[in-house]
Amino acid sequence: MLIKPVLAESLVVFTIVLCVHMVVWDRYSWCTIALAIQAFYVQFKWDRLLQLGGAVFQFRTTANSGLLPASMVIPLLGIVMKERCKTSGVVYFERFGIVVASTGMVIALFLSVIAVGITKPVPTNTCILSGVAGSLIIYTMKHSLTVSEVVEVLEVLLIFVYLSMILLYLLPRCFSPGEALLVLGGISFILNQLIKRSLNVIEGRGDPIDFFLLVLVVGVVLLGIFFSVLFLFMDSGTWTSSMFFHMMTAVLGLGVIMPWLYRLIRRNPLFWLLQFLCQTQTRVYLLGYWTLLAASACTVVLYQNAKRSSESKKHQAPTVIRKCFHFIVVATYVPGLIYDPQLLYVAAVLCLAVFIFLEYVRYFRIKPFGQMLRHLLSLFLDERDSGPLILTHIYLLLGMSLPVWLFPRPCAHKGFLSGTGALVPYSGVLAVGVGDTIASVFGSTVGEIKWPGTKKTFEGTMTAIFAQIIAVALILIFDINVNLNSSYAWILGSISLVSLLEAYTTQIDNLFLPLYLQILLMA
Repeated sequence: MLIKPVLAESLVVFTIVLCVHMVVWDRYSWCTIALAIQAFYVQFKWDRLLQLGGAVFQFRTTANSGLLPASMVIPLLGIVMKERCKTSGVVYFERFGIVVASTGMVIALFLSVIAVGITKPVPTNTCILSGVAGSLIIYTMKHSLTVSEVVEVLEVLLIFVYLSMILLYLLPRCFSPGEALLVLGGISFILNQLIKRSLNVIEGRGDPIDFFLLVLVVGVVLLGIFFSVLFLFMDSGTWTSSMFFHMMTAVLGLGVIMPWLYRLIRRNPLFWLLQFLCQTQTRVYLLGYWTLLAASACTVVLYQNAKRSSESKKHQAPTVIRKCFHFIVVATYVPGLIYDPQLLYVAAVLCLAVFIFLEYVRYFRIKPFGQMLRHLLSLFLDERDSGPLILTHIYLLLGMSLPVWLFPRPCAHKGFLSGTGALVPYSGVLAVGVGDTIASVFGSTVGEIKWPGTKKTFEGTMTAIFAQIIAVALILIFDINVNLNSSYAWILGSISLVSLLEAYTTQIDNLFLPLYLQILLMA
């Protein structure tokens, strides 16, 4: 049943890869195309392993392996970042893009080799393709990277291996192989960057908000690993365990994360954050507005749960209600992108830390709110939440925030904001906030013609494309910094390709779609 959707998804991804390399062609293009071809073959080996239960870890059962779309994200992102920053003359980010692309290729190739190695009998043709792709990648890295950059790539690979063994064991059925590659690969890269910058910290060097992202992401991940291991040996639902959880969270926050941030930004993190949030009147107004939106989202959750109590047969919120949160997130991000992107950057980091912490409270049943969160959020579960964690709301936040976090700000001051590059921070808003929401709502209510092999409808996809075009027109009207320079055909093609990917992919669309749209817009 998965063959036709997988082939269609692969065709869309290959089209995106070729479109990017029509614009950006260099020595890495051959590597990316070879990696895509071998990933296409290897993902069928992964799918067979998942169906037969032969994979080492337990992955999500409602999705295919997703190896091809996941393998392309990090390499393509690095390549387009390198090209954009090279055009802008920012050498540091040009080299950074090369390291990102090389790291993504090595991690994707490693995951492919794992699948080929545990497949019985050993697939000879796929082994040859993986060998050719690996040879091209190694040869290109040898002639493109310095010794320190090669060491950095290998460090990220080593972190990825150990992190995968830990998290995939502790969190069964939470990821597909492709999602694990993208999520754990990103965390591994962030951890390596934090270690590197902590060891080579120079006063006055680097933006504090970048350090803020690195430290908080690594901090909450390490916090989760610590408590996951600890609660293997003790019951997490008791008051004693809950008190220990809150106490150790405070100790790790005040004793590790705060000093770590202080070392990097050379000032008190709490005072810096307070000063940053209240720096201008616009920021105070935005924070007040976002507080009202957060309160409205909480009201929706409470109302739907109260409604469930009176209707005992209703066990799941309808699609329209779940997509209300997408509209709330769009209403949150658009004013931030227009009036104060830096504030949005920091607020999104804080929100991510809060979301992950609350998920720990729910998962470990930490008193007094753990059981209540389990009851409230169970109404909004879907088939993608098949593991012990509820990740869809975190993926929504990541999908909206990643284009903001990954936007190379130093390059923006040197010509990056001309053409489609001006829409890059809006990738999450367009792909997830508008496109995915409209496709889901209209597809489930008025859609009749289904795409072959899927539950998605032709009407939903076409409506999503039209809605995103309208959204681009509104962005042009309200954001004076956006100047597309007649790049309308490329924007239409990019939106159409990403909407087709949404129709056929079984991966987490909130995570994949914004990144692919960002890649196309940066190209």
